[in-house]
Amino acid sequence: MDWRKEIPKIFLGFLVFLILYFLPARERLLKGLQEGVLLAHWYAREHVIFCLLPAFFIAGAISVFVSKKSVMRYLGPEAPKILAYSVAAVSGTILAVCSCTVLPLFAGIYLNGAGLGPATTFLYSGPAINVLAIVLTARVLGLKLGLARAVAAIGASIVIGLFMAALFRREEKKRLASFESIEEAPSRPLWQNILFIATLVAILLLSTWGPGTGLWGKIYTLKWNLLAFTALFFAVELYFFFGLSPLSLFIIGGGVVVLEMIFKGHEIPFLFATLAFSLELYRTGGEARQWLESSYFLARQILPLLFLGVLAAGFFLGRPGHEAFIPSNWVSKLVGGNSLAANFFASILGAFMYFATLTEVPILQGLLGAGMGLGPALALLLAGPAVSLPSMLVIRSVIGTRKTIAYVSIVVIISTICGFLFGMWGT
Repeated sequence: MDWRKEIPKIFLGFLVFLILYFLPARERLLKGLQEGVLLAHWYAREHVIFCLLPAFFIAGAISVFVSKKSVMRYLGPEAPKILAYSVAAVSGTILAVCSCTVLPLFAGIYLNGAGLGPATTFLYSGPAINVLAIVLTARVLGLKLGLARAVAAIGASIVIGLFMAALFRREEKKRLASFESIEEAPSRPLWQNILFIATLVAILLLSTWGPGTGLWGKIYTLKWNLLAFTALFFAVELYFFFGLSPLSLFIIGGGVVVLEMIFKGHEIPFLFATLAFSLELYRTGGEARQWLESSYFLARQILPLLFLGVLAAGFFLGRPGHEAFIPSNWVSKLVGGNSLAANFFASILGAFMYFATLTEVPILQGLLGAGMGLGPALALLLAGPAVSLPSMLVIRSVIGTRKTIAYVSIVVIISTICGFLFGMWGT
C-alpha cells in the first residue's frame, strides 16, 4: 500500500469525524440543512413544472430547428452591435423569467452560435429587466427606486455584454469560426419555426403568469383558458409539422381533462401532458426525437447543478423571511447606510442568494425597514434577480470557469457602482 496516497484520505476522514463529534454551531448548522431542503422543496413545486420544463423544450427547439446561420446573423460577431445587443436585451425582457429559467434558453442560443456579448446580455436582461417587477418595485418601494432599477438594469445588460465580448474576444473568435463553416439546409420554412417557437414561448409565459390588479387582474382570470387554447393550437402544430399521431394527441388531451377533474391545481395535468408528449416525440422519431433528445441533454446538464445550488443557497441564506446558517442580523448590519462597502456587500449577497421572480421586493421592504440604505437596495435589485448560486453552477458548465467568474464579477461591480451613485443622489 502506498501510504503517501492514503494520508490525505485519512486526514479528510479524521476532519469529518472531528466536525461530527464536536458539531460546532449545531443548532445553526441543523437550521441551515433544514432551510436548504425546504428551499429545494419549494423550488421543485414552484419552478420546475411550469418554468423549467417549457424552457428546456424551447432551448431544445432552438438548438435543433433554428439555423445557426440565423443566430449568427442577429447575435453573432458580424451582426451590427446595435442590432445584436438590442435583440438580446429585448428578447430577454419579453420572457421576463427568473435567473434559473433563463439558463436553458441562454445555453440554447450560446451553443447555437450566438456571440458571448449578446448571449450574456440576454442572460442578464431576462430576470433583471422584468417589467412587472419594476412596476412592483415602484409601487412598494417608491417611484425613485423603481425608476432607478429600470434605467440601471437596461444599461447594465448592454454594458455587461460589451465587457464580456471585449474580455474574451480572441477565444470567441476561435469558437465562432467553427459555426461559420457549417452548411445547413433548412428543414422547414422559416415561418413554421417562428410560429412553433412563438407558441412554446406563449405556453411558458402563460403558465408562469402571476396575478395582478385592475385590468391585468381581470385578464389573469382567463389565464388557464388561454393556456388550454394555446396547447390545442400547439397540438395542431405537432400534427402538421412533425406528424404526431392525431389519436395519441387526442388521448393526451383527454388524459389532461380527466386529471383536471381529479386534482386541485394544474401541476399534475401539466406534468402528465409533458411526459406523455415526450414519449410521443420519441415514438414518432425523426426531427421530433432529435428535439426531445436535445431538450433532455440540456435538462440533464442543468437540473442537477440547479438543485445543488438551491440546496447551498438555502443552507447559507435560507428562504425569504427564515433564518439559516448565516444570521439575518449580520446581513442587516452589513447593508446599512450607503457606503461603498455596504453596496458591495449587497451586490455579493444578491449574487449568491436565490430570488424567485418578484420575491426580491418584499425582502427588500424588510431590509429597508431594518436600516438598509437606498444605494445597497438598488445594488441588490440589480445583482439579485439576475444571478444566483444555482445559476453560477450552470453558467460555468456552459461557458467555463473563467468566463463565469468574469460575468459574476462584472455584475457585482456594476451593481455596486450603480448602487453607490444612486445612494449619493437618492439621499
